[in-house]
Amino acid sequence: MIYDDTRCTLGEGPLWHPERGELFWFDILRKRLHIKGRHWQFNHHVSAAGWIDDDTLLMADSIGLHILHLASGKTEQVAAIEDDNPITRSNDGRADPWGGFWIGTMGLNAEANAGAIYRFYKGEVRKLHGNITITNAICFAPSGTHAYFCDTVTRKIMRQKLGEADGWPMGDAEVWMDFGQTDWGPDGAVVDASGNFWNAQWGANRVACYAPDGTLTQTVAFPGVQTSCPAFGGPDLKTLFCTSAADGLIGDDDGKTFATPVDAVGQAEHRVIL
Repeated sequence: MIYDDTRCTLGEGPLWHPERGELFWFDILRKRLHIKGRHWQFNHHVSAAGWIDDDTLLMADSIGLHILHLASGKTEQVAAIEDDNPITRSNDGRADPWGGFWIGTMGLNAEANAGAIYRFYKGEVRKLHGNITITNAICFAPSGTHAYFCDTVTRKIMRQKLGEADGWPMGDAEVWMDFGQTDWGPDGAVVDASGNFWNAQWGANRVACYAPDGTLTQTVAFPGVQTSCPAFGGPDLKTLFCTSAADGLIGDDDGKTFATPVDAVGQAEHRVIL
C-alpha cells in the first residue's frame, strides 16, 4: 500500500503522467516536486501541475504558472497569479478537457476567504471564484459538462456547469454535496472514467467514492490520517494513488504516498495546451 515512503510535510497534487508512466507529487511546505527516487527543489511553494509533453510540466507556485523542464530543472514563468500578494500560495489544481489549467490559491496560514480559483487557457488567466479559504477538489466530469471544486472549511462540494465549446464556466456554481458538521474535511478529488467522484477526506484516513448522483459507493482506507489528494495511474489506470500530510502528526505512515488497486478505471490526465 505504501507507494513511496518519503515523508511529506504536506503531500499534494499527485499527477500520473500518461506518456512517461510516472507519478509526480508535491510537498508544498518543503517546496518540492517528487517522483520515485528523485525530487526537484524550488524557492516558492509548489503545489500542482499538468503535463505538456514528455519533457515539460506546467507547474503552479505562489507567484504563478511556470513551464518546468524536467531534465534540467529550469523553469519559465508563463503567467503571474497573485504574485503581488505575499500571504497566498497555490494549492489544488488540474488540467481540464480543453487543455486549460485550473488552479486554486489560499492563505499561507489558511486566512479566511484569502483564496480564489483561476483558469489559464490559451495564454489568458481569468479569476473564476473568490473568497475561498482552502481551495480543493478541482476535477472534471469525463463528459466535460461540469467541473467540481470545494472550500474545505465549508465542507461543500460545488458543481459548475461548463461551456461545450471552450470550457469556461456558465452561470453560478451549485452545491452538489454538503458534508455538514463532519470531523473531517473534503480535500483533493478526481473523477474516474465512469463519472464517479473520488474524494480524499482530511482527517479520515480515506478516499471516498461517490456515484454521479452523490451516493456513497465505497471507501478506501489508507494509513495516513491526513489524506490529501487521490490520482488514478498505472498502465491500465486502475491504481488509486493518494498523498498525505505529516504536518502536526507523528505517525510513521503520515505524509507518505500510497497506492492500491481498485475496481475502477481513471481518466487519463488531460494535456495542457499553452
